[in-house]
Amino acid sequence: MAATEGRMQSDWDLVIFDCDGVLIDSEVLSAELLIELLTEEGATISFDHVRRNFLGRSFPVVARHIRETLGLDLGPDFEARYRARLLERFETALEPMPGIAAALAALADRGVPACVATSSSPPRVTRSLEIVGLTTALPHVFTASQVERGKPAPDLFLFAAARMGARPGRTLVIEDSLPGLEAAAAAGMTAVRFTGGSHLAGATLRHDPALPVLADWSALDALLDRLHPETVA
Repeated sequence: MAATEGRMQSDWDLVIFDCDGVLIDSEVLSAELLIELLTEEGATISFDHVRRNFLGRSFPVVARHIRETLGLDLGPDFEARYRARLLERFETALEPMPGIAAALAALADRGVPACVATSSSPPRVTRSLEIVGLTTALPHVFTASQVERGKPAPDLFLFAAARMGARPGRTLVIEDSLPGLEAAAAAGMTAVRFTGGSHLAGATLRHDPALPVLADWSALDALLDRLHPETVA
């Protein structure tokens, strides 16, 4: 790799970004809408319940939890109504994470390939990135619909790395959710927990204390200077 000011640009093959709660500050919007729709169905849940049980998980997993825990079978049109109304809300309220555009530009300057791997549906992630202006910076997007098992299984991250020509041991994953962090570990990748989303404000975070944490995108460059594949498990 070419050097910049005497420093190698990167020794990572790839950086994988989760989308919701990492690139876009969407989790509070999603949780609020889900709570509203479930209330209409006669079920009451709290934001903390959503944060603890649904964060980072695909809709079928969420629906199964609602059925098993709340005893509520969601109607066949519930998912479509939820997705349609959420995209409507995104059109006027969705914001990118502060500093993410500059962080992606700095990553590109290092020559590090990047992609998105998300539990969101293809239409949702596509439109979300369009709304916040990140489509050009992140043209490679992979979703749980492309693999048999979603997070916390490693399938999605392994699929993304294979498509991007990256070695798992030299792939860095930036996630906000425990299922995503577990999936990265299961894939043999290095995980960093992003904690800068509004949905984690005031939350008691549970994860390995040795796990690198990133609270602000302005610190990404320094984190990449500190982390190297050979120095992490």
